[in-house]
Amino acid sequence: MNKYFAEMKKNFGFGCMRLPMNGAKVNNEEFSKMIEAYFAAGFNYFDTAHGYLNGESELALKECLTSKYPREDYLLTNKLTTFYFEKEEDIRPFFAQQLEWCGVEYFDFYLMHAQSEAIFAKFKKCRAYETAFALKEEGKIKHVGISFHDKAAVLDKILTEYPQIEVVQIQFNYLDYEDPSVESRKCYEVCRKHNKPIIVMEPLKGGNIIKLPENAEAIIKALNGGTIVDYALRFAASYEGMAMVLSGMSSLEQMEYNINVMKDFEPLNPKEMLAIAEVREIFKELNLIPCTACRYCEEHCPVHIRIPDLFACMNERQRYTDWNADYYYNEVHTKNAGKASDCLKCGKCEASCPQHLDIRGLLVEVAKEFEKK
Repeated sequence: MNKYFAEMKKNFGFGCMRLPMNGAKVNNEEFSKMIEAYFAAGFNYFDTAHGYLNGESELALKECLTSKYPREDYLLTNKLTTFYFEKEEDIRPFFAQQLEWCGVEYFDFYLMHAQSEAIFAKFKKCRAYETAFALKEEGKIKHVGISFHDKAAVLDKILTEYPQIEVVQIQFNYLDYEDPSVESRKCYEVCRKHNKPIIVMEPLKGGNIIKLPENAEAIIKALNGGTIVDYALRFAASYEGMAMVLSGMSSLEQMEYNINVMKDFEPLNPKEMLAIAEVREIFKELNLIPCTACRYCEEHCPVHIRIPDLFACMNERQRYTDWNADYYYNEVHTKNAGKASDCLKCGKCEASCPQHLDIRGLLVEVAKEFEKK
């Protein structure tokens, strides 16, 4: 593995976005037990951001981790999020507060958070990358990276412009692997092209990946060993270049289960990979909009609506109830392009669609779903 990850003991990270809660506060007693079990199994990587649990994640880490364990025993990642600065001069004071909230003098990894085309433009304007690199020179950050939520072409642009980036965190699971809205495989390939170690987020798709259709679940059970969760975590960790797989856990039971999966990790074998591919095909068949993402419609749209991406979001919504479809609709696919409600009903898209879809009618349904007042 890349030299930057020599400090990582194993490839399973503790994501601190879904911690056990008592109302609006973290259940520190349960969290402490989870940390103890995590360390006992030989793991040492913790991931947080100020927006996680409205700032409570950082404070809980100070209470349960950084104030109790020697600094050399763990790796701590934090992030610079777009909501917390408007100009270059805001970044250093915010970073100093993050150090204080977490109770540390430096972060092992500091990520430019949730990078997309629009957010990257703001980070560039505010010289956020340059500030992070300077903080690294000062010893307050060991490694600078990004977390990413956009299309592969945007990731390639960022890594080309800033080759100093040391690590990339991407959404990666077997359902998003070929999803045209997320482009997990293509983003992975961009990371490999630039020789960047990868940290995986959402290997269980926010917990939704365990809710398989009956015929898909039967394929997993036929492997005679392991559960849906086992195969999802192992899938994410099986690819070359995966330095760390994060999991957000909210109970000691979940922690112990995931430890059992990852402590003696074995990559998926060819038979298991084939089964996962079959499960993915079953999910593809569930799409309510049979769009093949050829993008002929998009090329002819006068208001630049990313029609295939919006349809992919709609299909995502039909399969799951998490935040992900809303995020990609509002923060990625319509941030600098047309929304479904911007459709002029000109029909140029339908004239070029090889699937003969009722695109204008479908966009009305998409707008109703994602543009509610």
